Amino acid sequence: MRQLWAPWRLEYIQGQKPGGCFLCAAAGSADDEAALVVYRGFHCFVVLNRFPYNAGHVMVVPKAHRARIADLEDADALEVLRLVDRTIEVMDRVFHAEGYNVGLNLGRAAGAGVEDHVHMHVVPRWAGDTNFMPVLGDVKVMPEHLRTTRQRLAQGFAALPAQQILSAPEQG
Repeated sequence: MRQLWAPWRLEYIQGQKPGGCFLCAAAGSADDEAALVVYRGFHCFVVLNRFPYNAGHVMVVPKAHRARIADLEDADALEVLRLVDRTIEVMDRVFHAEGYNVGLNLGRAAGAGVEDHVHMHVVPRWAGDTNFMPVLGDVKVMPEHLRTTRQRLAQGFAALPAQQILSAPEQG
């Protein structure tokens, strides 16, 4: 039998499974490192996926717990899209990604692990990043620990000029 070392999986396997919405828990967490949050905006945040499709896979999440885009306030929906764009910019600088998969999984049949808190996935891609491992071994190889990836992305966001990330909400 062949073994693949993935130490972050043990935390999930042995850890207490949280009740409720893990995205709301991340939104309310005071510990960004533990929650794997890489950036917080006014209405939304960017968080690493703990079980990524590819290295650097993040989710852009509105803080408001809503099931569909149509249920979001306009400011929330706009910030999701702006943060997707800024996330890609950060990933270009940090990972030198060659492409991206960006999308929503709406409903269980579409692959949504969380059906009632809408979020957008941003998955960096590189030519040749798929290989025989997922097909033959039912295993995905991640080249970097999640905490290291989180730190690199957080530093990437911190390096962007503030006005380049998001504008403050209008006072009215």
